[in-house]
Amino acid sequence: MNIQSHTADLNTPTGLMRTYIHRPVGEGKYPAILFYSEIFQQTGPIERAAQMMASHGYVVLVPEVFHELNPIGTVLGYDDAGREKGNADKMAKDVQGYDTDNAALIAFIKQQDWCNGNIGAMGFCIGGHLAFRAALQPEVKGTACFYATDLHTQVIPNKPGQHSMERLQDITGELQMIWGKQDSHIPTAGRVEIYQKLSETNLTFTWHEFNAQHAFMRDEGERYDAQTAMLGYQLALNLFSRTLR
Repeated sequence: MNIQSHTADLNTPTGLMRTYIHRPVGEGKYPAILFYSEIFQQTGPIERAAQMMASHGYVVLVPEVFHELNPIGTVLGYDDAGREKGNADKMAKDVQGYDTDNAALIAFIKQQDWCNGNIGAMGFCIGGHLAFRAALQPEVKGTACFYATDLHTQVIPNKPGQHSMERLQDITGELQMIWGKQDSHIPTAGRVEIYQKLSETNLTFTWHEFNAQHAFMRDEGERYDAQTAMLGYQLALNLFSRTLR
């Protein structure tokens, strides 16, 4: 499908949130995917990934995940300065701020005539965690989490009982967890801890590990693995075709 791209600035309790929207050209109602970026916000690789998903018949919304901490339109570089700023933002924003962001996105989607009412979530790196966090919303029916960081840590600020792994009972849709076995950000012990906690619940989830590094989906840099990335997209598209169609 050919796609079109535009922006919407959504009101949230923590300020205006720029959201990039990629959707098929022409009339029609489509499922929506909340697409969460890395700490760098909507970079070229994130935009291309979102547009690729949109071309399969989805409306893909990419919010600026640190909108309250940066001017609208901020994109951080894949360099030391960008990583330092992005990681500082990650440690500054309370996890419940993402909940109100998600609620604003879902309320916006429900008002649009291009959505058929079905909503999923997807994300890379911290975006994988934020997609997991979006799955706490009852409207989210399917969620693809790519190498979700800090599910096994306390790096992202949270109040007692509000850590994402303490809210598993609120997830009602299907989860898809995708990892790189050579990911130094989420070591084997961390993945094992997450798997064990998910397995102790009644959640519907699948678990996929590849011989790949962190950020293997990012189509820039030496860690990009195009063949494995294609498999990752196919897994996500399979999930959404089953849960959102």
